[in-house]
Amino acid sequence: MEVRLAGSGGHGGKLVACHDLDMEPVNADAMLARFAELWSPKRIARLNNYDIRIVKVQGEFTWHKHDDTDEFFLVLDGQLTIQMRDLDVVLRPRELFVVPRGTEHCPRAGTETALLLFEPNDVVNTGDADGELTAEVEPLA
Repeated sequence: MEVRLAGSGGHGGKLVACHDLDMEPVNADAMLARFAELWSPKRIARLNNYDIRIVKVQGEFTWHKHDDTDEFFLVLDGQLTIQMRDLDVVLRPRELFVVPRGTEHCPRAGTETALLLFEPNDVVNTGDADGELTAEVEPLA
């Protein structure tokens, strides 16, 4: 298969083979099988200035907020409760929720739960809270 890449201004692209673009499908289940750590997000792809991350969680995280970005959660397996000061949102597999920027929240899972997250590549998982659950995002490539 070949793809035409647009040149400057979208005109006069260069013809390249797909393998030259390092384009491979990513299987989230296979990536999740590669690690066991909880609350330790792993980058599985990038989209513009965003990381697509997976993470395994269990127990309660920490109360925190992100002043400059919304936070996207998609449950792949298990069940996640996103606690907010005035509301709890329960997510089951294939359900998603976006926590609005500036909203204090605390994710909680009674059993091991796998999540997919879209986050700006410089966002810190604990937002404004910092602490022992703050994790560096590791690539899983």
